[in-house]
Amino acid sequence: MTKEYAQYIAVGGNRHPAAASWNAASGLLAYGADRNIALWHPLSKDHRGVDALLSGHTDKVTAIKFLSQSLEDSTIFISGSVDKTINLWQGSPSSPFSFQRVAVLEGHTSSINCLAVVAGSNIVISGAADATVRIWQINFSNDAINAELLQTIQLQPRFFPLAVALSPLGVSGALAFAVGGTKSIVQIYVADSGSASINFAHRVTLTGHEGWIRSLDFIHEGKGDKTDLLLASASQDKYIRLWRLHQGLDVPAVNSSGQDPSLGMNGKSLSNKAHRFEAAGDQYTLTFEALLLGHDDWIYTAKWNRNEENLQLLSASADNSLAIWESDVSSGVWICTTRLGEISAQKGSTTATGSAGGFWIGLWSPDGRSVVTLGKTGSWRLWTHDMDQNRWAQGLGISGHVRDVKGIAWAKDGSYLLSTSSDQTTRLHAEWRRQGKRSWHEFARPQIHGYDLNCVDSLGQSQFISGADEKLLRVFDEPGAVAQVLQNLCGISSNSVQEMPDAANIPVLGLSNKAVEAVDDAVTLDTDEVDERDAPDPASIARKSNFEIDHPPLEDLLSRHTLWPEREKLYGHGYEISAVAVSHDGTLVATACKASSTEHAVIRMYETSGWHEIKPPLKAHSLTVTCVRFSPDDRLLLSVSRDRQWTVFERDSDAHMYNLKESHPKGHNRMILSAAWAPLTARRAFVTAGRDKYVRLWVAENDKFELKTSTNAQSSVTCVEFFQQVCEDSIILAAGTENGDVLLHRFDSSSLAILASHAIERRHVKGLSWLPIFADIYRLCPSLSVNQLAWRPHFAADNDSAADETDGKAILAIASEDSSLRILSVKVPP
Repeated sequence: MTKEYAQYIAVGGNRHPAAASWNAASGLLAYGADRNIALWHPLSKDHRGVDALLSGHTDKVTAIKFLSQSLEDSTIFISGSVDKTINLWQGSPSSPFSFQRVAVLEGHTSSINCLAVVAGSNIVISGAADATVRIWQINFSNDAINAELLQTIQLQPRFFPLAVALSPLGVSGALAFAVGGTKSIVQIYVADSGSASINFAHRVTLTGHEGWIRSLDFIHEGKGDKTDLLLASASQDKYIRLWRLHQGLDVPAVNSSGQDPSLGMNGKSLSNKAHRFEAAGDQYTLTFEALLLGHDDWIYTAKWNRNEENLQLLSASADNSLAIWESDVSSGVWICTTRLGEISAQKGSTTATGSAGGFWIGLWSPDGRSVVTLGKTGSWRLWTHDMDQNRWAQGLGISGHVRDVKGIAWAKDGSYLLSTSSDQTTRLHAEWRRQGKRSWHEFARPQIHGYDLNCVDSLGQSQFISGADEKLLRVFDEPGAVAQVLQNLCGISSNSVQEMPDAANIPVLGLSNKAVEAVDDAVTLDTDEVDERDAPDPASIARKSNFEIDHPPLEDLLSRHTLWPEREKLYGHGYEISAVAVSHDGTLVATACKASSTEHAVIRMYETSGWHEIKPPLKAHSLTVTCVRFSPDDRLLLSVSRDRQWTVFERDSDAHMYNLKESHPKGHNRMILSAAWAPLTARRAFVTAGRDKYVRLWVAENDKFELKTSTNAQSSVTCVEFFQQVCEDSIILAAGTENGDVLLHRFDSSSLAILASHAIERRHVKGLSWLPIFADIYRLCPSLSVNQLAWRPHFAADNDSAADETDGKAILAIASEDSSLRILSVKVPP
């Protein structure tokens, strides 16, 4: 039996500085993705992206830390969330992506903001928005894991902790942690030992910062525990301060910045006051060490790394840059040796033109030769140090939506998938095929909008239409540069590349994507005589060399140079667009908007040859039309609404006009959320799905649609979609629910009687004889409502040398409220 799997999981990272951790032992990076936890191997040569999603929290994940201790060689990590809980996860030694939640730590009364662990200790420290820090002990015994609360610290003066760091002090067994947050101070707490009677007490308060503290990190200056301890504190005041914790009462004569601290710098206080305290019978002195200047905006994270020669500090800032700091060997001055991120010419860019909007997280790889960072768009960027050329080269990262994915649509030929989201972007996903390997990636970001996007549909291989929280719809054409990249890397051929515009950009003061020509690198554009509204953003000028790539586009290219030019705007609706559908022959578009009256609850039709509205609009509903669908032969148009009614319109034989054929005012007991046509078999049929938790099959009997059968789910059914091929005299329906379940129903293709039904479990279950159920299913099903399902039409790429791999499998795309887009491979009967 063939194992079913997720071909692709795309989800953006949460914009919380503590919401990611890179495990040194396995190379696995875990990051918060809405309420889920995404698992990714950044240095994998297969470039498969996110390997799994773990669900266990009920709100956004804000903090993650891997534990250094293990049980029978299994990986263990902890995660904190806005849901006020901390989850403890244990991995399976036999499967790198199978994790089980083994404990839940409860006690905080508000959102978890930060977590801290340290090698060689089973102590975990958590800070939350209830202004407390809690000390936990993780116990490993008898093949089991449990946790107990040892201490609760009420922070005084009261502030919300945003960063916490834990470290051992010398060889005495004493522990110290630093905590900072919504005040400009850093507090140091010390406990004499790591025993069950551990008790942390406040020892020192460090002043000097002039903004909230965002990140703290400890490291020993040398390789032994007897060396001085360095603490890095990063703040919203745009500066990083280094502090030295020295065993003994003597004070270093000159701080490593090589400057007299009393002189100050840019008006900042650089007082080198010595703070002394005792721990485990030893005396310690804590002093200010250095002030690192160089960032132009808030600094979110600062992380230490020890390479073969010296210490390095990685900082990530809202100024769109990563900085690597090292101490000069001769002078001891801390200097920025490397700066990564967006170049200075792009500093003035805005979110509307695809700016990354700052870096929220910066992490070192376990070997210290690579770094990753999370940007505002939810995308992870990767750089690796090339030892031979002594430079940092950008590698292939991952991307995904950062808010709920509202709509998805395959190209008519199945070559690529479009997704649209409340994060105001439309993204194009395709399969990269090279040297016998395949992996899905985001290949273009055709639309970066100023409104939340609600729906999308394909108008063919090189055109699509989308609707948003505005009163109009927009039609986009594929640019030649994107088509060429898709042809080279994905085997998606296009016969009209030469006729396409090269690229598109958004004018500085505009909202519409304008077609532009790609220019050579040596060309400079003179925009002095161009109207300000039509002037392009200098950072978004498309260069031909940008598209000469042998790998999927990196984030810089995606966010700036893969926009699609706008062809047309379709007007007529009075409120936000709620649904759109394109006829199978591509000649008609049906649209609907949010409505609370019959005046606005209409379906407007547009013909695609001249983009004129076909009047009058179709009237039948009194509330928002939630879904419109053309029948497989485009003869009928089906609509469903929040008013519980479904309606079928019939097309005139020689015109684009549709007329009311039949309606059912009480198709469901509650609002109808979705509908789908069955493949054309012996009789016409369609299904409707509603808030009443039912999926109902309606079959044409004597020129009228009668209820054939109903099947119910455990929660509201939010979307339905038929696989459009007949499999062993049966047809397959996929249905998504409000709680994230994916339901599979099998109908006889002739009688349309239901043969089997199954609700796919989130955990591994045994398969049915006709359709093996997914292994490791907990990582395949969404954790929130399924917004849309879409089966992929059959597609054979130009460079498809392994077409037999797809035989007997169907591809199902899932868009969810949990910000994830998933593409699953499903075994189906031939």
